[in-house]
Amino acid sequence: MKLWGGRFDGQIDEMANHFHSSISFDKRLYRQDITGSITHAQMLSRQGIIPEADAGLIIEGLGGILSDIESGDLKFDPGAEDIHSFVEAELISRIGEAGRRLHTGRSRNDQVALDMKMFVKDEIGEIRKLLHSLLEVLLTLAKKHTGTIMPGFTHLQKAQPITLAHHLLAYFQMFKRDYERLADCRARADELPLGAGALAATVYPIDRVFVGRQLGFSSITANSLDTVSDRDFCIEFISNMSIIMMHLSRFCEELILWSTDSFGFIEISDAYSTGSSIMPQKKNPDMAELIRGKTGRVYGSLMALLTTMKGLPLAYNKDMQEDKEAVFDSADTVKACLAVFTGMISGTAFNEDTLYKSSQGGYTNATDAADWLVRKGVAFRDAHEITGRLVRLAISKNVMLQELSIEEFREISNIFDETVFDSITVEACIEARSVPGGPARDAIADAINQADLYLRKYERND
Repeated sequence: MKLWGGRFDGQIDEMANHFHSSISFDKRLYRQDITGSITHAQMLSRQGIIPEADAGLIIEGLGGILSDIESGDLKFDPGAEDIHSFVEAELISRIGEAGRRLHTGRSRNDQVALDMKMFVKDEIGEIRKLLHSLLEVLLTLAKKHTGTIMPGFTHLQKAQPITLAHHLLAYFQMFKRDYERLADCRARADELPLGAGALAATVYPIDRVFVGRQLGFSSITANSLDTVSDRDFCIEFISNMSIIMMHLSRFCEELILWSTDSFGFIEISDAYSTGSSIMPQKKNPDMAELIRGKTGRVYGSLMALLTTMKGLPLAYNKDMQEDKEAVFDSADTVKACLAVFTGMISGTAFNEDTLYKSSQGGYTNATDAADWLVRKGVAFRDAHEITGRLVRLAISKNVMLQELSIEEFREISNIFDETVFDSITVEACIEARSVPGGPARDAIADAINQADLYLRKYERND
């Protein structure tokens, strides 16, 4: 059944109808669509816009449709134009003339905006649960590895020694921002669009506040023209999905590197690895690589929707139908990647001895040698130059800084004395950095405590 056939004498071309139809993908909005329609019918009756008896039939009929879809007894009609027309046609076939009153006071334009906002809000809730689980795993690992020393990197070269806990807590902060960013996104999706009509609201005395309250919206939209034109909430949602994927991809990149023979920092569980069809020795980090690869997929959805919206005049345009697949695929991809990554990182074994030995190479204690000179009154720039010469000497002898003799230190600067060696162990380098946010034990203990408090504040069902 077409919802717009009265204006037309001829039939739409079969190929054009298939091209125009969105039922193949927007059918997943059935629950949001039916829930919104039930509430709309309740409001129409409450306001005296349609008879109470008709509203009762509509509500009962919609409930039956929802039950039958979920049980599998009702199949989606692939010839339907969209989920809205499918549900309405099915309703009319079940209850007759009363079903034709359902669409009073609304348009598919504000109806689809409602469905999409409800969908985005639901997905945000699910994704925040997954992020909360990942944050819990990262915090558990950080607590286990407060004393596990490893090299920190810049430019993928060893820079300064840190702890594995410090490294893991860096990712905790990234995913914590994602968790909070989604709450902000949900707030902007939390305005009821129903009541905007096609673009100029409606002549009927509808109660938008009642509908919004019943459907769990905190407020109603302020401008009917903007309401049906707006897909900012979809763009913001996919943008948030892209940032989550970027964080996952960065972490996966490190896990991929760390699992190589060149690093040897970790062993990814067999449950999240695969082998080679020709090389029997191979253990490939395929799950991490797939997550890294799927990041581009989500980025593509963001760029696609931004490009779709950039040239659209007010108000609704059919181009906006392209929002759904972009939102659906982004949400599905992120949920799958978060679930897989959380399982993968929780089962990853960290090779503590290898991490410790690696932290001692690469002259990661050079900055602390310079800082020792600063504490002796040397200006930092001079201390930097002196230590650079010291590193060059160590490189020429193929030894670490701490393996040079005190005489060799004093050849570079007579300010050095034996106490410098106490300041350039990797343990001392870490413990010296006790400022808030640093890697020292006390700073890490405080960071873990703050993370604990945060996760207790925001429960899984937030």
